[in-house]
Amino acid sequence: MNMQVTPQGVQPPPPPTTIEDMRLSIVMMRDILLKTIFRKNVDMVSEIATAICLPRTVTQELVDLAREQRLLEATGTMSATSGSEMGYQLTDAGKARALDALAQSEYFGPMPVPLAVYAEQVKRQSIRNIQITRDQLTGAMGHLVLPPSLLDQLGPAVSAGRSILMYGPPGNGKSSISNGIRDAMGDRIYVPMAIEYAGQVITVYDPIVHSKAEAEADDPNSLRRRRTFDARYVRCERPTVITGGELTLDMLDLVYNPTARTYQASLQLKSTGGIFIVDDLGRQVEPPQNLVNRWIVPLEESKDILALQSGEKFEVPFDTLAIFSTNFHPNKIFDQAALRRIFYKIKIDGPNQADFLKIFAMVARKKQIPLNEPALVHLLKKKYPEIDNVYANYQPVFLIDQMISICEFEGIPYQMTPDLIDRAWANMFVEDSEIVN
Repeated sequence: MNMQVTPQGVQPPPPPTTIEDMRLSIVMMRDILLKTIFRKNVDMVSEIATAICLPRTVTQELVDLAREQRLLEATGTMSATSGSEMGYQLTDAGKARALDALAQSEYFGPMPVPLAVYAEQVKRQSIRNIQITRDQLTGAMGHLVLPPSLLDQLGPAVSAGRSILMYGPPGNGKSSISNGIRDAMGDRIYVPMAIEYAGQVITVYDPIVHSKAEAEADDPNSLRRRRTFDARYVRCERPTVITGGELTLDMLDLVYNPTARTYQASLQLKSTGGIFIVDDLGRQVEPPQNLVNRWIVPLEESKDILALQSGEKFEVPFDTLAIFSTNFHPNKIFDQAALRRIFYKIKIDGPNQADFLKIFAMVARKKQIPLNEPALVHLLKKKYPEIDNVYANYQPVFLIDQMISICEFEGIPYQMTPDLIDRAWANMFVEDSEIVN
């Protein structure tokens, strides 16, 4: 049974208190410490702790360990501006070790979170723990005119946190509905800056995908740090990854940087705890069947299989609301086995005439163009019969924008007339007779 999660209700990752809590190899932590000191030229424990995103006590343990191995030494000077902290610097052996470690991997800075530890946090902030109410969904989609029956289908699908396929004719708001679902999720989760598996570092936090929430105040010189969660994570809005015709299968794999010798998370790993939207399915180079086949295991088992450069494969959590949107009928692009894996299939049809008029009036009011009854009668009685009275959600915006552009060009006040309707309509379609070889 799903539990209700409030905007502040996600349990944060607890900060480590000792080196043992880190569950990383001592050598890896020591090397990242040395590389960070070398690259960032930090010399006080408070500065180093901020750079590697660890509590000061744990950072001091690592500094003491490096001193025992004669890789760090105290400078013998204290800074009056930093609470009389002792400074530290790399020894010659420490510099040599830092350079050797950088040759193996350029990664330095925030200490990575072990994959197993991250998997525990994914469970605490699972997308399936969210329960969207009708009011939340309606509020997020208030700018759309949708039939109540559609919300009846969308609500349970979103609350279940399972995959959704939206299909139907183009221009009827499938992309807008996907974005509305995203906006309905008001809580925040914790995204690791990097995770570790088998000694390899995979960067996860991506400021393009992850919207950082307001940072907590944190005084590194304070004995009692105010931060209430592990600083290796960033508190973010639930992420949304949106892809379209550019999506390829290799974008769903780890991205290896041969220069830095580190990995970047795949798109679906970046979307963990949030939404992965595949828009315009069927327009990619890859056949849609192949793309969905890639998700069969994640959709069924809530885990994904990724591979390192060595060929070693490993499991990562797949905790994502996958939304597929297509203009094609599902039976034409998927086999039944693939369709069975997608939990909810929701058809998004065009509006009826009454809803079309509501949308038209709403757009006209927003764009400050007065409605005109003869123009509307002309549109409904003369123009739409030409296309068998098939209405689409995009058409009001298209027609009104066209009329506004004409009015601005002609230097006349915003208005709609039968003549302007005709001129706008002419730009909405291309007749078959106009196509030339």
